[in-house]
Amino acid sequence: MKKLVFDYEMKLTFSSPVTDHRFQLRCIPATGPRQQVVDVEVKLEPHTELETTIDSFDSVVMTGFIPEPHDVFSYSVTGIAFVDNAHIKSEIYKPLYRFNSALTIPGPAIEAMIEVCGRRLAALAADATPIDKAREIMDEVYKAFVYTPGSTTIRTSAEQALEQRKGVCQDYAHVMLAVCRHLGLTARYIAGLLGGEGATHAWVEIYHNNRWIGLDPTHNRMVDDDYITIAHGRDYRDCMLDIGIFSGVNVQQSQWVNASVHEQRL
Repeated sequence: MKKLVFDYEMKLTFSSPVTDHRFQLRCIPATGPRQQVVDVEVKLEPHTELETTIDSFDSVVMTGFIPEPHDVFSYSVTGIAFVDNAHIKSEIYKPLYRFNSALTIPGPAIEAMIEVCGRRLAALAADATPIDKAREIMDEVYKAFVYTPGSTTIRTSAEQALEQRKGVCQDYAHVMLAVCRHLGLTARYIAGLLGGEGATHAWVEIYHNNRWIGLDPTHNRMVDDDYITIAHGRDYRDCMLDIGIFSGVNVQQSQWVNASVHEQRL
């Protein structure tokens, strides 16, 4: 187990004032099967009342409305997470994680990867577990990519990312999800935090023995106690940390993000 102190900040700057700003945030790590989260504090600018609910994927969702003009929108989330991968609690099986999602539908590039990974799985021992199989797929996905910030967007599909052989953590995760699902593994997308990243991170979890086990294809390693989960879903679209709409004239926006995670000795 590790005690991780986290601090996540996001700031949007608008080129001219905007009004009628409606937003939805999924930025709070919640207590779950592999972590306990305490002392969470959320700060918002401009200040407004927030409505908090839990969505169908167990994510904490905050919604708000800022009618008055503003040229900056920012929030910060701080807290402490006790993470314990050695004692992950069980969860009910959900079949939806076996099937394609909007950003993981295969095309020729993914299909070729499925074929390569299928041969690797066929060479495994007969008693290979879903995690053994997922590790083989993770290694193949890791070798297929060059980590290249700015080469993709939040709308890039797994097929598009693999076709160009470059992307970021979201793309690694999407490709691994697509391959895992087509080779019979139950897999879901995770958005979260990792020490040393400076921003949010994404990885994959595989369902095995009634528990979700994490694998990080961006770093080609198993998820350990350095990772904090924020949200999970079928792909990135279920885990968007912040989305919104506003009114303005020819408004340009720029985003600044910073994430900090460090361990406190127990």
